[in-house]
Amino acid sequence: MRDIIAVLVGWIVGMAANMAFVFLNVSLYPMPDGVTFNNKEGFAAYIETLPLTALLIVLVAHVSQAFFGGLVAAKISKKRRTTVAMIIGVLSLIGGYINMQSIPLPTWMWIEMPLYLVFAWLAAYLVIACNNSTNRAHLT
Repeated sequence: MRDIIAVLVGWIVGMAANMAFVFLNVSLYPMPDGVTFNNKEGFAAYIETLPLTALLIVLVAHVSQAFFGGLVAAKISKKRRTTVAMIIGVLSLIGGYINMQSIPLPTWMWIEMPLYLVFAWLAAYLVIACNNSTNRAHLT
């Protein structure tokens, strides 16, 4: 049960991290009047005008979902830290694939797909490493 909660909370935290970067991006590079995320043609035209910096923020937003979600999930879990973090990574990968299919982002942004798994694994590794160093400190 703890691991299910870890995945659910990690997923929510990951989505919040993603959205924080998305809102930052939209505040730095506002959409033109009348353009929304639901307006496919207008949104596609808006994306074409974005500088590289804005697209890099989008990439950071997406991988932050896997990293922060995986970090929280691994922290909550006690026995399956890598597994729950990787579940977040896989869910982020699925969401990223759907996102890339529905939003006309540049082709080079497909590089983010394997990064979801890398960053989720890194999050679990950091939690495990911190936990191990804390345990060693208590033993000495």
